Amino acid sequence: MIVIMDNGGQYVHRIWRTLRYLGVEAKIIPNTTPLEEIKAMKPKGIIFSGGPDIEKTGNCEAILEHYDEFNVPILGICLGHQLIAKHFGGKVGRGEKAEYSLVEIEIIEEDEIFRGLPKKLRVWESHMDEVKELPLGFKLLAKSETCPVEAMKHEELPIYGVQFHPEVAHTERGADIYRNFAEICGEL
Repeated sequence: MIVIMDNGGQYVHRIWRTLRYLGVEAKIIPNTTPLEEIKAMKPKGIIFSGGPDIEKTGNCEAILEHYDEFNVPILGICLGHQLIAKHFGGKVGRGEKAEYSLVEIEIIEEDEIFRGLPKKLRVWESHMDEVKELPLGFKLLAKSETCPVEAMKHEELPIYGVQFHPEVAHTERGADIYRNFAEICGEL
C-alpha cells in the first residue's frame, strides 16, 4: 500500500484515483496522523501531496527526520517537493507568476521515476512557490524555462520530488510517473 499524506491540495483525490486505476492499493490520510500509526500501516511508499501552505504539512517533515524508521520510497508533489527541498537545505521561493498553467519540462536525467518517458513533457503546475536551489545530496532530474528544479532525487535514498501534478489529466504521461513510483515501491 502507498500512503498519501493529505496536505490540503485540491488534487489529492486524483493521486489516489490514479494509483487505484493502476491497480495499486492506496490510502489518503491526514498529514497530522501520528508516525506510529503510519508505521503500523506498513506502507511500501509515501506520497506528500500538494497543498496551499508549507507551514501546514503536519508530520511530513517528521517522516523525513525519521526516514530510517520508514525506509520506503517517498514522492513529493508540488508543496511536497518544496518541503523535501527545504528539509534537506534547498531554497524555496515565489515563482515568477502566481497561476496554474501548462509548462514544458525537459528531463535531464531519466532515473527510475521518468523511465520510458520522452525527454520533453507538457505538465500542469502551480507557479506560486518553487524550488529555487537544489539541496545538497540531490540530483536534478528535470527543469523548465520557468523553474530551475522541476524534479529531483536524493542521490542515495529513494526520495523524489516533482514541482508539477502528474495526477492531473493535463500532464502528459502523468499516470506513467505514478506507475514508475509504484514499481520503485514494489507495488507493481
